[in-house]
Amino acid sequence: MGPFNRVDRYADEVAGHTTRRSKIGLGFRIAVFFGLPFLVIFTKWNWRGFEQLSQHDGGIFDGGIIVATNHTSWFDPLAVAHPLWAHDRPPRFLGKESVFRVPIFGWIISSAGQIRVYRESSEAVFALRDAVVAARSGECVVVYPEGTITRDPHLWPMQGKTGAVRIALESGCPLFPMVQWGSQNVIGPYKKQFRLLPRKTMHVWLGEPMDLSRYRDKEWTPELLHEATDQLMLTIARMEGEIRGEAPPAVLYRHTVNQRSER
Repeated sequence: MGPFNRVDRYADEVAGHTTRRSKIGLGFRIAVFFGLPFLVIFTKWNWRGFEQLSQHDGGIFDGGIIVATNHTSWFDPLAVAHPLWAHDRPPRFLGKESVFRVPIFGWIISSAGQIRVYRESSEAVFALRDAVVAARSGECVVVYPEGTITRDPHLWPMQGKTGAVRIALESGCPLFPMVQWGSQNVIGPYKKQFRLLPRKTMHVWLGEPMDLSRYRDKEWTPELLHEATDQLMLTIARMEGEIRGEAPPAVLYRHTVNQRSER
């Protein structure tokens, strides 16, 4: 079934069943009103693994989830949100607090229920708290473990921060690795030039949830959280390598400027 069919298939009411998409706020509806037609017109899609989320496709994950994905471009959120939306999983992203102060756009994402991250401040812990509450409430929380667009010269994932694993452990919800590839062809890393035509393919693959069972009954020390996070990032790198047809690096790039332990 093609992406167009998958998008059209999920109306706000399907056979009398209230979908998650029918419960979104005004800001989210505005974003979808403008963003979805844009993506339909200007991008092509290669999606995998999302059937496990959708009740309509026999998916088995009905509660809240955490999705951890790589970051290669400012276009990423659109590429990532599209398949999640199409499979009735409206995403709630963790985003930098400064983005919420952008006129109009900040109001839209705030109204859409996106989660503010106050970096390097005493309020940073509130983002994780809000993300845990959202996941426990049955929502889809999307995290960029790298914390920023990759600095790897070849666009492989960098070493990650521990937030995604912490949210999964504290909420008890499954943690899915995701990889997207293609958004960097629309907007290059740390660039502002759009290259919409010819249409670019957004490869977005969702892996099976990580097995965190061996971590749940232990003390969540920084060492344990980093061990699980390293496993997560190597999985994302392996998935990216499958899309690219290349072998990922054995050791992921470390961005030392912002490399601080989340404690």
